[in-house]
Amino acid sequence: MAIYVLVHGAWSASFGYRQIAANLRAAGHTVFAPTMTGLGERAHLASPSITLTTHITDITALIDYERLEDIILVGHSYGGMVITGAASERADKIRTLVYLDAFMPEDGQALWDLVADEGRKGFIDRQRETPGMIAPPGGPRPNNPANNQPILTVLEPVKVNEAARAIRNRTYIYATANAPTSFTKFHERLRDDPAWRVHEIATSHFVMQDDPDGLTVLLLGEADR
Repeated sequence: MAIYVLVHGAWSASFGYRQIAANLRAAGHTVFAPTMTGLGERAHLASPSITLTTHITDITALIDYERLEDIILVGHSYGGMVITGAASERADKIRTLVYLDAFMPEDGQALWDLVADEGRKGFIDRQRETPGMIAPPGGPRPNNPANNQPILTVLEPVKVNEAARAIRNRTYIYATANAPTSFTKFHERLRDDPAWRVHEIATSHFVMQDDPDGLTVLLLGEADR
């Protein structure tokens, strides 16, 4: 049976993976869906001093303390930044990287570098009322009691080393319902790359809520690689 670590995106927490985690466990797999520092049920730890490194450490510490190996590491949206950083630090523990409609940075890139000018303006504008903490776009979403996202998590660049690049199994899952999106460029870059397994799923960016069963099928497919 496989070990999945499910990493959520910005303004989210482990609750976003609730149904997916239940489905994978029902299929006999081990699943961890940690909430990163300052978000969700850990909102009492929120601070403008939280960085991308803080969130990468949340994941590497989970790997270390739970003594996890042969992991299928999944990152949604901003979670792609986090799993990329974690892969550079714990590549020997990771079987597969799955980018779920996620940012996929190169070495030295921050999320800030991967969004358009409109996205950068949104980051700035939505932290004016809470300096250093970015409010969610569009306000709170149904079934998602989002918290503010520390701005340093989108400004800090990620480090990508050769060990991370050597992880053989790589998958990109692209949500097509609202295309083109911030993630279209990653899909276009990878869809014909034989080193990648690329899927399309006809949902909005919130894949886990829109089609949990369809996403479960795609993630279960990673257990056989």
